[in-house]
Amino acid sequence: MSSLKRIHVYGHVSAQPQAIANLFGAQLASEVNAESDLAIFAINPAAGIDQETIEQWQALSEFQLPRMVVVNELEGSDSDFEDAIMLANRVFDQLVTPYLVLHSETGSPIALISLSDLQILDYTTTPPTISAGEHEHQEMVAEFREEYLEEVAGAGDDAFAAGLLFPAIPIVISNGLGIDVVKSYINQI
Repeated sequence: MSSLKRIHVYGHVSAQPQAIANLFGAQLASEVNAESDLAIFAINPAAGIDQETIEQWQALSEFQLPRMVVVNELEGSDSDFEDAIMLANRVFDQLVTPYLVLHSETGSPIALISLSDLQILDYTTTPPTISAGEHEHQEMVAEFREEYLEEVAGAGDDAFAAGLLFPAIPIVISNGLGIDVVKSYINQI
C-alpha cells in the first residue's frame, strides 16, 4: 500500500488554499473529490466562508471521509480563530478545537495551548519550544478544554480518521504556527 496520501484542499482564495496545499503535499481542489484520504478546508476569518466552500463541505459529508479545517490569515486581522470556529460550526458541522492561539503583547499569534494536556507550543523559537501552561493560561482555557475533552471522549479514539470528528487548527505560515499539528493529524490517516 502506498504511503502517499491523497489530500485535497478547499477554500476561498482569501484563505490561501494553494499555499496550504503546498505545505502539506496536497492538491488544490475546485470540485469535490470523493477519492480523497483527507479534505482540508482553509478559512480566512476576516473573509468568512463562501457558499461554494460550504457546499463542498456538505457534498463531502456523504462520503464520511476525514475532514479538517485550518484557519489561516490570523496576523494583523481583527477577526480571530474563535470567530472563525463559531462561523464554521454554523455552516459546516460541529468542529473540535484541540489547540487555542496565544498572542504576543503586540497581538501576533505566537503560540498554541493544547486542550488535551495544557502544554504550550511556542513558535517564537525554531523548533517550537514545548512548556507547561501557566496557571493563568489554564484558567483561561478551562471551559474550552472541558468541552473539547467531552467531544473527543464521546467520539472515540479513531473518530478523526473515520471521518466522524473534525478538528480545526489555527495556522500561521510565516512563523510555522500549527503546521506541525496539522501534519500530526495527517499522520493519523
